[in-house]
Amino acid sequence: MDDRIEQQIDIDAPADRVWVLVTVPGWYINDGSAYEEHEIERRGDVDLVHDRTHGTFAFRTVTLERPRYAAFRWISDHAAPEPDAESTLVEFWIDERPGGVTLRVAESGFASLGGTEDDRRKRLADNTEGWTIELAIARAYVESVATAQA
Repeated sequence: MDDRIEQQIDIDAPADRVWVLVTVPGWYINDGSAYEEHEIERRGDVDLVHDRTHGTFAFRTVTLERPRYAAFRWISDHAAPEPDAESTLVEFWIDERPGGVTLRVAESGFASLGGTEDDRRKRLADNTEGWTIELAIARAYVESVATAQA
């Protein structure tokens, strides 16, 4: 089974503005059309992201290297976010380019998740499509913020 999603998008905004977005735990939990702010509840080293439509999601911050790299564990079961809980690793890289940045994302660890192989393949396929949508949302949001602040 393929175990990794890798995608990227060019964003016409400075790295610091993209950094502000990608370091918000679960920023990519949206309705598919626009960025939504969420209630975020901190429990120890886990952030619980409450979304009105999709429910609650758990994330653990792994690494923050401003303004170039951020990594989070997306914990499968928000009700049991133990240190060894099933999760995928979501990583973001912000690479400068003329006129802005390239935002890259990788999500890995699907093969280690519970359920059947068909369940894991479906999650991989759903998240592959989801990252295409969420990166476009990130670009639209960050570019609109950059324009509004210019």
